[in-house]
Amino acid sequence: MQHDDALHLIARGAAACAQAVAAGRVRAATLCEAAIGAIEARDGGLNAVVVRDFERARAQAREADARRARGERPPLLGVPMTVKESFNVAGLPTSWGLPPFRGFMPAADAAAVQRLKAAGAVILGKTNVPTALADWQCANPVYGRTVHPLDAARTPGGSSGGGAAALAAGLVALELGSDLMGSLRVPAHFCGVWAHKPGAGVLPIRGHAFPGTPDTQGPPPDLPSVIGPLARCADDLLLALDVLAGPEMPMAQAWRLALPAPRQSDPARWNVLVLDRHPLAAASQDVRGAVDAAAARLARHGATLTRPPALPDGLLPDLAALHAAYSQQVMTLLGAFEPGATCDLTAHAWIRLGAQRATLRSQCFALMERFDAVLCPAFGSAAFVHLDGADEEHRTLGIDGVATPYGAQAAWSSLASLAGLPATVAPVTRDAQGMPLGVQVIGPWLHDRGTIEIARRIGEA
Repeated sequence: MQHDDALHLIARGAAACAQAVAAGRVRAATLCEAAIGAIEARDGGLNAVVVRDFERARAQAREADARRARGERPPLLGVPMTVKESFNVAGLPTSWGLPPFRGFMPAADAAAVQRLKAAGAVILGKTNVPTALADWQCANPVYGRTVHPLDAARTPGGSSGGGAAALAAGLVALELGSDLMGSLRVPAHFCGVWAHKPGAGVLPIRGHAFPGTPDTQGPPPDLPSVIGPLARCADDLLLALDVLAGPEMPMAQAWRLALPAPRQSDPARWNVLVLDRHPLAAASQDVRGAVDAAAARLARHGATLTRPPALPDGLLPDLAALHAAYSQQVMTLLGAFEPGATCDLTAHAWIRLGAQRATLRSQCFALMERFDAVLCPAFGSAAFVHLDGADEEHRTLGIDGVATPYGAQAAWSSLASLAGLPATVAPVTRDAQGMPLGVQVIGPWLHDRGTIEIARRIGEA
């Protein structure tokens, strides 16, 4: 296979690459060299793949070809990919973009990285993040700034922004990211790729913790941070989900994970709530138009669409209260673990906040008993021009010519995050400037396959 053909295969995604390697149409080593060449040729202007591990990737590719020769057919055989800088990879730095941790080298791979390697993936390196993963832009003092593949004046999003940029630019076939307040969903929406934020507890998070902190038991209690894939298509999200999902030891000796099939195989039986306005977060006319376009595609499949005015009183949780509670939860927990942050809730206030979160979570679960999915924006605008200067608390974002609070955009992520619900982002259209616009599909807990299937019907158009 020629170099250009290998690049075309990479651009098609992980499943296409793995199938071609398994069938003997291309060698894993050929795909690896094509991806390395693409990174070396194109990434200088993007600054997406900031930690490169090419020699070990070449060794992994040779091993993938040897596995095929032995008759093995693991699901990601020979797939060239990257992982977010915040994941531990033995022998590579994990700094989260923070200068004090520039030299932190974990001794072991994250659980997800172990599973990817066991499945035959070839990991070329690590992709850029904002400082401490705390922005929807992608810049830090260690690695500098990553720019959008279509417009260098704009951000690819954050905090999984480097991975989304690498994927959108065709440098790799798959990416592993993470999400606490939209860190998978926002970059996918900005860059025109696919992402899946799994339901809480579905994928193992060991090895994705603040640098140098013990994480054998996962994240701090009650912190609904998850890991998940960015991909080129819905099939690749499912492929990655199957590779990554499931408990680790010691839990694995007691239980297994079997995610259910979509609730309804017939789209004509889908009930979908369309939510394109939020009391706290603005959404542009273009973004609302993308949500409408996605809803229209589902309607053509026969799905039943409902908008909030038609809901019975009390069925939709108080979205403003939900976002406030989730933000307080996140800020308090991060303040307890991250250097320089603050944690000022009393124990009694934390307990009361927990009770409020439990009530809101129950309301979210009740909503998802009625609906197969909630269709809403992942963010209120397309990829925006880089913002420098003011911190997030004082930063504004122009939406349809109006300055709006930057931090309020986290509200679009809170509904899925507070309740630990799965959410898939699919590309829908582009705005007048050619920038991608996506849509977020939120589903019931553990119905990850359902949100991916609904997103597939949207994105395939």
